[in-house]
Amino acid sequence: MSSEPRVVPQVQGLAGRVIEWLDVRTGVRAILRKALDEPIPGGARFAYVFGSGLLFIFLLQLVTGVSLALYYTPTAETAHTSVAYITKQVAGGAFLRSLHSYGSSAMIVVLALHFLQTFLYGSFKGRRELLWLSGALLSFLVLGMGFTGYLLPWDQKAYFATAVGTNVAGEMPVIGNLLTRFLRGGDTIGTLTLSRFYVAHVFLIPATIFLFIAAHVLLFRKAGPAGPINEHPIEPKLATETFYPRQVLLDMGFVLLIMAVLGALSYLRPATLGPIANPADTHFLPRPEWYYLPMFEWLKFWEGPRVVIGVVVVPGLLAMAFFLMPFIDRRLERKPWRRPIPALAVAIVVLGMVYLGVKSQIDDKQGPLAAQLALQSEQEKAYSAAPFEPYVESTSSVMPIVASDAPVNPLVAVGKGIFTERGCVGCHGSAGTGTPAAPSLVGVSRKYPQEQLVALLRDPNPRMRAGRMPAVDASASDMSALLAYLGALGTGAANVPAIFYPPSPPPSAVDGHSRSLAMIGSGASDRSQTGSMVNAEFDRQSKVRASGQQFFQQNACFACHGPAASGGRAPALAPLVAPLTNGQLVQLLQNPNAKMKAGGMPPVMGAPQEIDALISYLRSLPMPQLAKHSGAAIVAQTETPAPPQEHAGPTDPVVASAAPPITPAVGSLAAVTSGPTPGRALFISQGCVACHGPKAQGTRLAPSLTGVSARFPGDKLTALLRHPTAKMQDGGMPTVALDDAQMSELVAYLSSLGADAPAPLSAAANLQKVAEPRIDSGQAVQTMQSIDLRSATSDPKNTSVDPLAQRGRTVFQHNSCGSCHGVDGLHGTVAAPALAGTASLLPAPALENLLRHHTPRMQRGGMPPTDFNAQEMKAIVAYIRSLTSDGGEPKLVASESTHRGN
Repeated sequence: MSSEPRVVPQVQGLAGRVIEWLDVRTGVRAILRKALDEPIPGGARFAYVFGSGLLFIFLLQLVTGVSLALYYTPTAETAHTSVAYITKQVAGGAFLRSLHSYGSSAMIVVLALHFLQTFLYGSFKGRRELLWLSGALLSFLVLGMGFTGYLLPWDQKAYFATAVGTNVAGEMPVIGNLLTRFLRGGDTIGTLTLSRFYVAHVFLIPATIFLFIAAHVLLFRKAGPAGPINEHPIEPKLATETFYPRQVLLDMGFVLLIMAVLGALSYLRPATLGPIANPADTHFLPRPEWYYLPMFEWLKFWEGPRVVIGVVVVPGLLAMAFFLMPFIDRRLERKPWRRPIPALAVAIVVLGMVYLGVKSQIDDKQGPLAAQLALQSEQEKAYSAAPFEPYVESTSSVMPIVASDAPVNPLVAVGKGIFTERGCVGCHGSAGTGTPAAPSLVGVSRKYPQEQLVALLRDPNPRMRAGRMPAVDASASDMSALLAYLGALGTGAANVPAIFYPPSPPPSAVDGHSRSLAMIGSGASDRSQTGSMVNAEFDRQSKVRASGQQFFQQNACFACHGPAASGGRAPALAPLVAPLTNGQLVQLLQNPNAKMKAGGMPPVMGAPQEIDALISYLRSLPMPQLAKHSGAAIVAQTETPAPPQEHAGPTDPVVASAAPPITPAVGSLAAVTSGPTPGRALFISQGCVACHGPKAQGTRLAPSLTGVSARFPGDKLTALLRHPTAKMQDGGMPTVALDDAQMSELVAYLSSLGADAPAPLSAAANLQKVAEPRIDSGQAVQTMQSIDLRSATSDPKNTSVDPLAQRGRTVFQHNSCGSCHGVDGLHGTVAAPALAGTASLLPAPALENLLRHHTPRMQRGGMPPTDFNAQEMKAIVAYIRSLTSDGGEPKLVASESTHRGN
């Protein structure tokens, strides 16, 4: 070993003349001599390779990051598609992105090893405090790179993990909300958030890292290498060895090892990409990257006011101890066994982080959330394996469905009814355009031949079963109608009202006699002729069932039992209601038993007609293949089964005339209301409907206001509205700030509630109002074309369908807004109010602002963040404002403001 200056060998020929020319002008030989002749006390060692490894990984991240940035577009509309294009279309794109992804993890691993080696060797001692501080700052910048880069793919995992991270920042006292808004660029995560994270990840943090790397290297050269553990940190006594060649070779070997590991991982296990972020998905379980898992698991132990301790106090103290380590452990002793207190403290922290990370992984694999996390992993793998789909001008590839002037195929309408009744909408979306739970079905009939598609529906492949796809056990006629609807998805032909019929028995469950009856009832020979083959009684039964289905949706029963009552958090209802009489069903619905209450089943309150209609709908549900009787649904605990002859009505239209008459629901089928009074307008504009319901009938959030004037007569009601009690305020009741005249109008409206209630209409009157003539084959096209346009043609000034509102309806359905606000947002549920008559009365700018920036009450009610681009926001605002205040069909017509371009 020698510390003599190394002479850079002279190079002869053309290369030597070029180097000589550069050396004269730049001093390159002196620079190389300074870099390579650095003396290392005690000689070269493998323990010193981690710093060079970190520098190599950082340069690798720069090169791969710049390459990825050539294709990436940082907007919420195109970010996910651009990453999918890189992964699936660009030559070597998947390998390049995997290198960048695995490189970030490798940088964390090598950084941790570098700090552990520095601490164990005591290399921070002896006037190297600034060197340690610069390295500590670099470590936090590296973690910042990981956090900001995680959002850029804009898939489900990235979106929700970033939401959790920014929410954690919001727990900071005093500045928490301000910090969250600064990180997000507003109240919600959207394009502004993505833009800020992109700028920080690509420009700000890398530039700062470059600055501190330069400072770190300069400080290291100033202080010199500390050497092995037994070397004095200030006055080295061991013999030295120059950096070149042995340490250079060791560093190069470590770099080659890193390259081999990263290359093998990127080739054998490419980084995956999940479905595009859907802020409305309330089932997705976010999980951060592995190096943030200890913090994620740590936060589970802190709730309520104590969360500040877990988020701020403890991490703050650890960070402070980390930065001040050279000032805490000030003795020149370097051997770790002679520094028991610092060594034990670091060991506890490191082992604690490893324990928390491993515990988080074990809990996710064995706990109650394992199934959902496994499903998310399958969806991510499925999306990564799916072919690339180019970006289209709509949310998550949702194509706007425009009403078509072409003749309507009744078979498509029947197939749409089957698609809805069998619960396909729960995973594939109401228009088949896909959700995070299942892919889009648009174009599926072109992707698979008819025979192969039928085979897949009847016997799903393992990947489909892993995604909870059940087998479709339908008759040949039902399957034909379903295929017709699937073939029409994505076109105007699919934009027809669904027709619901009693489910046709599958081929395996039909004998000769019942098969003939099923064929007569369902029109198996030709569904296009079915309108002329059913009688008036079947039409009446269909209307009653439709009323029951509406009542089922309006009361949010689908939240537990699934969109088609086919099972969800609670079991399917068809096998549960089958053995019960109507009387037993009514008793269980209105007075749930102990097991039902334990599962969260509330009493079902409604008029007798509504309960009868609901029972009729439940009787018509298809029997699932495997019914699991568990959960919070209607679980019958009866001693003796009911006689089958007491059922509400037969499901076969041929014998429907033998069924007893059922009075339709009054409010659900044909509610005839007059224009809103000034008091009701105030009730709507002040947001009272959000908690008390559209008709002040009460919800789970607030009680009914019917008869409130009798409990608080005179000025007591006014005083209560101006000064709510503590209990009311705890429930979210705000102070009603109205002038005297407006307050009088509001009190007058509240006083009218429950008074002069309209008498129930007779069954004949109800049927006359709601039953349309049964269409035959000649009238089918005209009638079904006019259903969505009836409100438009009722006004001679508005005769054109508004394509913007039509598109808004598609966006509304695709984002599952109806799961809280009810089907099409018309009637609301116990979870959220109807949009008709409330939001539809707001001006367009005010409504858009409300959708982008939720009020505290909306946030407390569970309103998820919205992430619409400008076109989608205009469309959904147009759709909401097209909803009628009486809860009728949306008036999807072009208003005067639309024609003016406002």
